[in-house]
Amino acid sequence: METGIAELSPFDLTGTVHHDGHGGVADELATISGFLTWAPPGTAEDLRDDVIDVRRAVRALFAYATGREDSRTDPGLSREEALALLNHYAGRERVTVRLDWPDPGTPPLLRLTGTADLPARLARSAAEFLSGPLRERLRACPAPRCVRYFVQDHGRQTYCKTSCANRARAARHYARNR
Repeated sequence: METGIAELSPFDLTGTVHHDGHGGVADELATISGFLTWAPPGTAEDLRDDVIDVRRAVRALFAYATGREDSRTDPGLSREEALALLNHYAGRERVTVRLDWPDPGTPPLLRLTGTADLPARLARSAAEFLSGPLRERLRACPAPRCVRYFVQDHGRQTYCKTSCANRARAARHYARNR
């Protein structure tokens, strides 16, 4: 689709909330400057609150999909409220479908054009992910203090990053030797 907005995945959005390295949670969208650093160039700062709403909805739906009901970063949205919020923002995208068939000997081309703001694109990306086959491999990282989600690449993958695996290993070691 030709919108001029860079393609961001739902993981780019949910990853704006993460462990801060000091036992707390960092939010990259907490300030306008943080939001503008994260967002594609040219994004209006007045979209920040809408993007945060989309993130709340996506994180709530990811929590529901993975059984992570104890999310300490985005409390308060039921599955129904999160769906309504996500669908509201996804509905802001306006798409035009055009079929081009320049030569009878070639297959036709389907072109999607339209306009969408960043929250609408993020909501659509999340809706496509949640309705697609990768949702079955969506996991919540079980490492201490980690609040990230990831797609499991192979059957033995448990953590989102190596640093989370190391932190979990260290916590187990500490608990055994206490």
